[in-house]
Amino acid sequence: MVAFEVPEIDYTRYTNRQLAAVPLAVLAIALLIIAGWYVATGVPVNPGLDFTGGAEIRVAVDGPSDQARAQIEQAFDPAPETVRSVPNPNADSTTYILTFQTETVGVSALEEQARAAGFEVESSYTVSPSFGSRTQTLALGGVAFAFFGMSALVFLLFRTFVPSIAVVISAFSDVVVPVALMNLLGIELTLGTVAALLMLIGYSVDSDILLNNHILRRSGGFYESTHRAMRTGVTMTLTSLSAMVVMTIVATLFGIQLLAAIGTVLVFGLATDLMNTYMLNLSLLRWYKYEGVSN
Repeated sequence: MVAFEVPEIDYTRYTNRQLAAVPLAVLAIALLIIAGWYVATGVPVNPGLDFTGGAEIRVAVDGPSDQARAQIEQAFDPAPETVRSVPNPNADSTTYILTFQTETVGVSALEEQARAAGFEVESSYTVSPSFGSRTQTLALGGVAFAFFGMSALVFLLFRTFVPSIAVVISAFSDVVVPVALMNLLGIELTLGTVAALLMLIGYSVDSDILLNNHILRRSGGFYESTHRAMRTGVTMTLTSLSAMVVMTIVATLFGIQLLAAIGTVLVFGLATDLMNTYMLNLSLLRWYKYEGVSN
């Protein structure tokens, strides 16, 4: 078995401002990306079919990919909003996932158009716009409720402002940064990615509370307690991060779009959590211990 040893970082070489500068700069850039996306599109992140409503069909098309895409564009009226190819065990054809965000043509009509063009329809489903809108409201409401509930619980647990706000800011950044990257990478907001964001809130609170407890409530000096927390927290996060990287790669290779999107969001979120916990959160705790109201 390979043993992983967390290195002991000499935090005395860095001021609190230096430690906090990088995660705060990353958070500021992420907020600018989301704000710019909202100005350009009217939404902070592009919603997927689960929230906008529409139809999705999966078809198998013979021939090279460039010709197949041209055939797909000509076969449907209206044209599909998105066209994604996925691996197919049948070497003679390629499977394409087509999404249509329209209310004028039903999924049965789209299936007829696909068969008329000589495509094999493998599966299809549809979501009504009203149902998608209600689903989006419930999903985003669930994220907001989870975040504010977490914030209230943290303040009740520590009963002091600085350690509590450190956990809240870290959790906020752990969600905002992956959302900004979703825009840049073209990952849509779906029920799957919402679940990933909820998981990130849990991961963030877990690692931040672990660090706060070791520093504020355990015996030993500040840096001794920090390294003790890192031995557990960094190992735990890197293990989860490695698992998500493997899941993302495998899901991408096998064309499982939902798992690939969830894995990508979690990979970026867990990497952001490492930065926020052991740079931003730690700098606030050190200021609190040595210069803040605890003296």
